[in-house]
Amino acid sequence: MSQAQAPEGRAWIGLGANLGDRGAALARAVQALAAMPATRVAQVSGLYASAPIDAGGPDYLNAVVELATSLAPLDLLDALQAIEQAAGRERPYRNAPRTLDLDLLLYADQQIACERLVVPHPRMGERAFVLLPLAEIAPERVTAVQLEAVGDQRIERIEGPEWVGTVSGF
Repeated sequence: MSQAQAPEGRAWIGLGANLGDRGAALARAVQALAAMPATRVAQVSGLYASAPIDAGGPDYLNAVVELATSLAPLDLLDALQAIEQAAGRERPYRNAPRTLDLDLLLYADQQIACERLVVPHPRMGERAFVLLPLAEIAPERVTAVQLEAVGDQRIERIEGPEWVGTVSGF
């Protein structure tokens, strides 16, 4: 990873897991995000339970984290994928159940479209498990129309932001 530095900006990361100890996996992911170079955790949403979409398997736990980072978008993506890999993430097929999923949802106000990365995340507007926790910590990034469009998806806020415990970097 080149660790290219950019001016510090905000990035929003979607977290999800539906295999193993999901809550512990998400808490460890937040700790790993806080430990990344040139990055600090600015906010963490509450914890949500949601049904899988376009997939099978157990229910997911989801959250969104806001980062302040100087990492360039592709370096941030590399760091997210390394955290997933360390958590045992496998990609046997699209939408497979997972121990950890970290999605780069938004990177400042940038629009990015390259082979490895599309930002804003192309399906975030179709997913209650992204929009509800994002609206909790960055309401200006989500519209009422978007929330209404996902209103039929099964999702429940089960804990506030304290779920993550004490994370270094806050």
